[in-house]
Amino acid sequence: MPANTPLPLLGGMSAAQFLAEHWQKKPLLIRGAFADFESPLSPDELAGLACEDGIEARLVEEHGAEKPWQVSHGPFDEATFARLPERDWTLLVQAVDHYVPDVSALLEAFDFLPRWRLDDIMVSYAPPGGSVGPHVDQYDVFLLQASGARQWQLGGKVPDDATIVQGIDLRILEHFEIESDQDWLLEPGDMLYLPPGWAHHGISRSDDCMTFSVGFRALSADESITSYADYLGELLPDSQRYADPDLTPALHPGEIDDVSLERMRALILNTLDNPEQLAQWFGRAMTQPKYLDQLVPQNVPTDVGSLVAELQAGVTLERTLGSRFAYRDGTDHVATLFVDGDAMDCPLSLARALADNAPVDANLLTHDGAAELLAHLLDRGSLSWPDDEEEA
Repeated sequence: MPANTPLPLLGGMSAAQFLAEHWQKKPLLIRGAFADFESPLSPDELAGLACEDGIEARLVEEHGAEKPWQVSHGPFDEATFARLPERDWTLLVQAVDHYVPDVSALLEAFDFLPRWRLDDIMVSYAPPGGSVGPHVDQYDVFLLQASGARQWQLGGKVPDDATIVQGIDLRILEHFEIESDQDWLLEPGDMLYLPPGWAHHGISRSDDCMTFSVGFRALSADESITSYADYLGELLPDSQRYADPDLTPALHPGEIDDVSLERMRALILNTLDNPEQLAQWFGRAMTQPKYLDQLVPQNVPTDVGSLVAELQAGVTLERTLGSRFAYRDGTDHVATLFVDGDAMDCPLSLARALADNAPVDANLLTHDGAAELLAHLLDRGSLSWPDDEEEA
C-alpha cells in the first residue's frame, strides 16, 4: 500500500503522515477506526482464558484509601470471579492474539508498521469504575475499544523520575493531572494511540467494557546491551583478551592509568562494533517468542515429499499463533530469515514472502530449498497444519 494512501484506521491520515506527526511524538484519538466493530471475544471467553494454565492473567482490584490497589495473578477459577463485586475491578489477559485467531487477525490492520515491532494484544475487561489507575507505559500502544465504553484521561509526557506507587507490579503514578481537552469516552471501534511515556487513565463506564491493547516491542538499553553481550560472548574465542604488548615500566604499581583504560576501551568497542554480528543478534532478539513454551516441536520429523504433496493438493500451512518472522537482505539474492529467535539463510524472495505474511502454500515451492525450509519450520513448531492450529 502506498505510504500516502489515507487509512480509515488512522482517521483518514496516511501512514506516512501518522508516522511523521504522531508516532512516538503525541497521542491521536481516532473515532471509528474499525467501522461497525464487533468484539471477536466475549467477557466470559476472556475469563475462561484467565483460568487456563500457562496464560498470563492479572486481576486488579480497588479497595479504597488504605490499600487502593491489589494485584493477583492467574490462573484463576470460577470462585475467584464469583466473589468479585459489581464494580471497580479489572481483568487483564496478556497475548490473547496467541490463543484466539480472530484476535490475531486484527494485527494485519497494522501492517504499515514493521511486523517485528509488534508485541502482542492484551485484552482487558472491567465492570463500571474498573481501571488499573493512572499509569505510564514505556512502549507504543493502540487502545481499541472492543465493547462497552471506557473513559480515557491523559496527563501528558511523564519525566523519568516521576514517583510510582510502590509495592505493586503496575506503574501507577502517585500524581496525575488531566490535561485540558484530553478526556474522551471511547465506544466500540474507537481507538487511541499513545506514544511511550504518556500518562493515561482508563475507567470503565459500562458493564461490558473490553479494551484491546495492541502493544509494541521496545528493548531497553539495559536489555539490549546485556542480550548483545551474551550473544557475542558465545561466539568470541577465549584467546581474545586484554593485552598490553606496549607496556612500559610502572612508576606506581597500584595505579590504573589512562593508557590501560584506553586499551580496555578499544577491546570492548572493537568487539561490539561489528555491524554484521549486530544484525544477526538483532534479528534473533526481535523475533524471540514472548513465551518460549508456546512453540511445540513435532515428535516425528516431517517427510518433505509428503509436505510437497499436501501443498500441491491445495493445503495451506499456518504460521503458529505467537510465532515471529523477519528477514534481512543479504547479497546475491540471499537473505537471513529470522524465525522465533533462530536464523537461517534462504532466497530473498522466499524470506520476504514468509516474513511479510504471504500465504504458505504451493506457490512457495518454486523457491530453491523451500520444501526443506518449510519442513524445518514445521518440525520446530513455527508453522503448523490447519488442523493442528484448530486443535491447539
